[in-house]
Amino acid sequence: MQRKHNNNLTHIAKTLRKNMTKEERHLWYDFLRSYPVRFLRQKVIDDYVVDFYCHEAKLIIELDGSQHYEEKEMLKDKIRTEKIENRNITIIRIPNNEISKNFRGVCEYIDFCVQKSIHR
Repeated sequence: MQRKHNNNLTHIAKTLRKNMTKEERHLWYDFLRSYPVRFLRQKVIDDYVVDFYCHEAKLIIELDGSQHYEEKEMLKDKIRTEKIENRNITIIRIPNNEISKNFRGVCEYIDFCVQKSIHR
């Protein structure tokens, strides 16, 4: 099996951890960091750096800004999702504006996805 980690992206992941978006910081510090199932932030998987990753649930959380809804970015995201999901890892995509408008709902959705994945 191919390794999940691309060492060439480690520096980029560290930089992204230090420069998280406002939405990433909110989700990390106000929910995921103290969530009972461990999440990692800015995790290298294959040739990508994902926003948040939970090994136990085999779950990735991607927070999407407006650029992800442009045709070119949607195609890149589709290819990325297919490649990662071939590893039996689920990706959930959450629009950034949902973090601001419906934070509690986002947290409940993430909890639902984690529990569903762990208890399969």
